[in-house]
Amino acid sequence: MKGVVGGASKPNIYDVAKHAGVSHMTVSRVLNDHPNIRDSTRQRVLRAIEEMNYTRSSIARALATKRAMRIGVIVDSAVQYGPNSTLRALEHAARAAGYAVSSYSISDDDDDFIDGGVSSLLTQGIDGLCVIAPRASSLRVLRQKVTGLPTVAVKAEPEAAMHTVGIDQHKGAVMAVSHLIELGHRSIVHLAGPLDWFDAHGRLEGWREAVKRAGLPLTSPLLGDWTSDSGYDFGRSHDFGNATAVFAANDQMALGLIHGLAERGLRVPDDLSVVGFDDLPDARHFLPPLTTVRQDFAALGTFAVQLLISGREEVQVAEHDRLEPLLVVRESTSPPPGHTPAS
Repeated sequence: MKGVVGGASKPNIYDVAKHAGVSHMTVSRVLNDHPNIRDSTRQRVLRAIEEMNYTRSSIARALATKRAMRIGVIVDSAVQYGPNSTLRALEHAARAAGYAVSSYSISDDDDDFIDGGVSSLLTQGIDGLCVIAPRASSLRVLRQKVTGLPTVAVKAEPEAAMHTVGIDQHKGAVMAVSHLIELGHRSIVHLAGPLDWFDAHGRLEGWREAVKRAGLPLTSPLLGDWTSDSGYDFGRSHDFGNATAVFAANDQMALGLIHGLAERGLRVPDDLSVVGFDDLPDARHFLPPLTTVRQDFAALGTFAVQLLISGREEVQVAEHDRLEPLLVVRESTSPPPGHTPAS
C-alpha cells in the first residue's frame, strides 16, 4: 500500500498529513516552523514524520522558499584539526537544517587561487557563505573577494569587513594558565603555534595576560608548527631551566612534548606539568591523560549556520559573537615539585 510505513514507495507530505490526521498545509507549516501552530498539533505531525521516516525534498523546499538551500564554505588549511572540525560541524548543522554544503579548500593565499574558490561557490547559487580562514594572510585576500551574500567568518576576534563568530581563544588560554598558577606554578613556558594563525595569536596573548596578572616573569615563547613532531623536538632538546609547567597551544604539540620529555627521563606531571588546547578525541588517552581546553565545534557550527540561514540583515554587518571554551582537568598537571598547597 502506497505511503504506509514499510511500503515500497517513499512517503510524501500528503501521506504524513493523513497519518497525523491534519491537512497537508498544516504539515507544511510545521516543516517551516510556522509560529501559529498549536503545540499538540506540532508534536502529532513531528511524531508522524518520525514514524513514517519522511524526508522532505530539498528541491521542493528550494522552489517554495526561492532559496538554493545550499551554503558555501571556503576553508583554509582544512587538514588541521580546528578548521577540519569546524567544517564537519558546519556540514552536520546544515544538514540538520535541510541545507547542503559546498566547500572549497585552499592552502595558500594566492589571489587567483582564492578567487577561483569564491567564483566556484557563487556559480552554485549558494544562499550564504561561511569563511573558515584561520590565517591572517588568507583572510586578508578574502576580504576583497566576498561581496553580495550573507557572509560569516569563523574567527575568534572581531573583523571589520564581516560578521564573525568564534570560540574565545584568549579566554581559553587564560583559563589554562590560571589553572597552572592556582596549582602553584611560577614559571610557565608557552609553546606557541604559527603566529600567522589567529588562534595561535589569541592563545599567546592569553598566556601573556595571565602571567602578567599574576606578577610572574614572562619568557620568550617557543614557536612550534602545530605538529607533534615540533613538540617532540622541544621536549627532547629544549632547556626549560627553572620552568615547572608548559602551556602548549594545541594537543598535538603537547603530545609530542610529553614524548620528548619522556625520552630525556623527565616525567609529566612530576617534573613538568603540561596543558594543551583543543581536547582532541584521544587527549584523555595520552600518557598521562591531558589537561586541555575543549572547543565546542558542534555549537560553533550550529551558530554559524543559524546566522546564515536566518535571512536577517545582521549577518551583513560587522558584529562579533563568541562562544566560551571549557577547561578539562586531567592527570598531566599537578603542583610543582616541592610545592606545599596553602591550607
